[in-house]
Amino acid sequence: MDNTFVNQVMSKNVLTSEKSTSLQDAAQEMKSRNVGCVIVTDKSKPIGIVTERDFVTKVAAEGRPLFTEISEVMSSPLITVEPEETIWEASEIMKEKLIHKLPVIENEQVIGVITTSDIVRISSVGSDSQMRKICDQILMRIKDE
Repeated sequence: MDNTFVNQVMSKNVLTSEKSTSLQDAAQEMKSRNVGCVIVTDKSKPIGIVTERDFVTKVAAEGRPLFTEISEVMSSPLITVEPEETIWEASEIMKEKLIHKLPVIENEQVIGVITTSDIVRISSVGSDSQMRKICDQILMRIKDE
């Protein structure tokens, strides 16, 4: 577990969109790329994130028009992890910040996203106690939501 790094587990299928992108355009691109979030950028610099959950809680539930810019519903500042950090460190950040998706940043650019599902999937491969501990913590947090 301590030897598994974020860059070994992360998804490289990352969607980024400029902050002026409409909610509708972002949602359509998320659907076509089969991703659960969009990283919001300002002149190519990552500044926030919009997740599927945000579309439920901040868009549909609040009746926002689909032409609204994604920057109006993004979570910011962006909480990130570096590719050489361990998945244990990534899971601790997720647990502390109560998030499920963590953009991976290298040289101020998004190179991937690691999710709780990624960590659960990799931890189910091994049987050591730390992996089971992380898996149990993540599953408990998901269950509480």
